[in-house]
This record gives sequence, C-alpha cells and structure tokens, in this order.
Amino acid sequence: MTDYVSVENAIDMEGLRVVLTPGLPAPWSESAKGLLFVKKLPYIKVGQEVLGANEALIRWTAQATAPTIIWNDEPPRSTWLEQLYLFERLAPAPRLIPANFAERSHMIGLAHAICGEDGYTWNRRHIMVRDFTAADKDDGTREMFAKLGQKYWFSDEVSRAAPGRIAEILDALASQLEAQRRSGSRYFIGSSLTALDIYWACHAVTLKPLADDVCQMPSFLRNVYTNTDPVIAKATAPILLEHRDYIYNTYLQLPLEF
Repeated sequence: MTDYVSVENAIDMEGLRVVLTPGLPAPWSESAKGLLFVKKLPYIKVGQEVLGANEALIRWTAQATAPTIIWNDEPPRSTWLEQLYLFERLAPAPRLIPANFAERSHMIGLAHAICGEDGYTWNRRHIMVRDFTAADKDDGTREMFAKLGQKYWFSDEVSRAAPGRIAEILDALASQLEAQRRSGSRYFIGSSLTALDIYWACHAVTLKPLADDVCQMPSFLRNVYTNTDPVIAKATAPILLEHRDYIYNTYLQLPLEF
C-alpha cells in the first residue's frame, strides 16, 4: 500500500493535497491520480477512512468523500469537474480539456455520464449494493454495502433501473469510440488524449478488473468489481475494454498502487 499522511497532519501543509481512498482502486480516486500522473503534478496523499466517520475530514472540507483536492488555501474541491479544471490550471500541458468548444462540450458530457451523479459508476454502485446486501451474504458484508447504499441513495427502484442506465451509457461510449476509430483516432475525442480517456480507463475496472499482476486486490473485492449482470454484459462491447487497456498501458502508472 502507498504511503499516506493523516488528515490532521495534512491540514497544516501547503501545496497540493489529495484525499484518496486507501487500499482499493476506487474509480474516482484512481481517475484523479491518473490525471496527476499524466500532468506530472506532485502531490501529498491523504488517507480517507473507508466508510468511516471521517470526522477530521468533515471538519476540514465539510464533506467526507474521496478524492478531495486542496490546493494551498483555496477552497476544497470534491467534484471531478472542478478538480479537472484545477489540474489544468496548475499544469496547462499536456492539455486534457479540448480547446475546441464542440469537442470540449462533448467530452464533458460523456465524462459526466461516467463520473457524475446517476452516471455509470453511480449506477454500478447500486448494483453492487443490490448484490452484496442479498440474503445469502454474511452480516458484515450486508452491513458494509448497506452503508455504501446510503451514500448513493440506494433503493429497490434505482437498482432495477441501474442495468438499463448503464447499458445506455456503455452503448454511447462504444459508439463514440467506434466512430473515432473509423476516423483514424485512438481517442474518445479529437486526435489526442483527453481527460475522458483517463476517466473511462479508471472507471472501467468495475466492469472487469485489471489483471492481478498490475492490480492486486483481495479476491472478495475482485468479485465485487466484476460485473455479472447480463444486461450490462451484453452492452460491454470489446472496444470499451480494449480502450481501457490501451490507455493504461500507454499513459498511466502500472502496477496500480493504492
């Protein structure tokens, strides 16, 4: 496991402090790390309490999520989009937000479909909660995932809708990649890497985790991250995982350290 400083110690530090989820490849945390790696931005890793009370973090940032980004004495940033714009300001090159308005709007819209509320991973969480609070699971597992469900406003209704919502997003992403491939591009938008490529690579581990030699995690967590829903499986076009692997192997740090 990578080295983390405590929230209490990080508060009085300067520079870029990044609150991350230790011990597991959490998609939003890994996305932030991927952006920082590509931009070569140094930062201090701060440990969040996974499903814990996070009282010190709440006092500091008024919320308990990870990743949360704190740059010097600026307000904490806890959403993926405001974090992306901060990283772009601190390290303008390489540019990960397209300069072209249409491309920028398209990229942000698709990124929201992956990272945002009611997006791909949000709904993937609903399915995890559905499957791991089932009657055949032990009490500890059910309690852990019930807490996760509270964070994402889980209900039977949203769990029923989640597979179709995810399939809709996967179809849109696959169609975009296929159109780009026909135009000769290996990227979601334009002809070069954007933040969208990194977001998809890091969130797609909850469809099928990366191989154990580059992403070591407990077998239980690997089972949680492996999709078994038939609706989602049908919508998982090969190009989606091919693109994830291309981005990881070409641009991101492997093996993962979390």
